[in-house]
Amino acid sequence: MKLLLKIVGVLVGLFVLLNVVIFTASESGEVVVVTTQANGETHDSRLWVVDLEGDQWLRSGSDAALWYQRMLKEPQVQVARDGTTFSATVVPDVSRRDAVNKLMNEKYGMADDLIAMLFGREDAIPLKLDTGAL
Repeated sequence: MKLLLKIVGVLVGLFVLLNVVIFTASESGEVVVVTTQANGETHDSRLWVVDLEGDQWLRSGSDAALWYQRMLKEPQVQVARDGTTFSATVVPDVSRRDAVNKLMNEKYGMADDLIAMLFGREDAIPLKLDTGAL
């Protein structure tokens, strides 16, 4: 029984450590706050952002992410970046996956490498912040 408790304790400790590492990595570098709406409530998500050809881009690692699902249902969002808040329409564009993944990796470096190692980037969904569509 003591061995089982030690094994469970080690597993729980590793799980907590992994989550701390992921959180720390995801908060490194520039992070924008994107406010979405769902069921009359607002939700803030802290996300990485890159600039590509004059546009701002986010990236979802999974189509199951709750913040991504909210953006699909209600693509008009508020974005806080560099002390400025602006409105934008989120436009998914998988044709830009390679370019956005490359820029994210250049900008966020080892943090992006770590998260890519854990979750992959093959199915990443680039999201253009269209500020002219409102």
